[in-house]
Amino acid sequence: MRALSLLLITILLLIGCKNKKEFNGVLYDKPAYNFCLKTEEEGKVKEVCLKDILKEKDIVLVFFGYTHCPDVCPAAMYTLKKTMEKLDEDEKKRVQVVFISVDPERDTPELASRYAKYFDKSFLGLTGTPEEIKEVAKHYKVFYKKVQQKDEKNYLVDHTALIYLITKDGKIKLIYSTSRQKPELIAEDIKNLL
Repeated sequence: MRALSLLLITILLLIGCKNKKEFNGVLYDKPAYNFCLKTEEEGKVKEVCLKDILKEKDIVLVFFGYTHCPDVCPAAMYTLKKTMEKLDEDEKKRVQVVFISVDPERDTPELASRYAKYFDKSFLGLTGTPEEIKEVAKHYKVFYKKVQQKDEKNYLVDHTALIYLITKDGKIKLIYSTSRQKPELIAEDIKNLL
């Protein structure tokens, strides 16, 4: 009887391990902060909240950066563009890419929106007041700091370069560091989650 019980437990454990999904991103699975920030559409500034995006979409991919970024941001946004290209039309309709500026002093709603849409017309570019951005960054554990240059208008911003995958239930499910930011890997995770 004891041997039968051990065999049954072993079988259940094997089934459980086999059904456990493995992801390319780092599993985080914690609640996402419901940000409400600004964008511009058709010449009008409007507020966009995460909870409203999740009413229409099943997955939200969020990247924090800034429009004057010389390298990391364009690379991450290009990765997100290529990720979307790996999805079929139905899958694309269920995913929203969001770019959030960590440079609210220069990145207006119009500039953030234009920057995001440069990579794909469906992408959302968001910004806010310095206080709003600070609050959102705190909840997503995003570091950013202005690096002074020769003059006040031309500066760089050091910042965290993660991509966050948020699911319909309002959780940050996966996080992609730069080494994991490969379109085929992110697209595979999206397909498995949809």
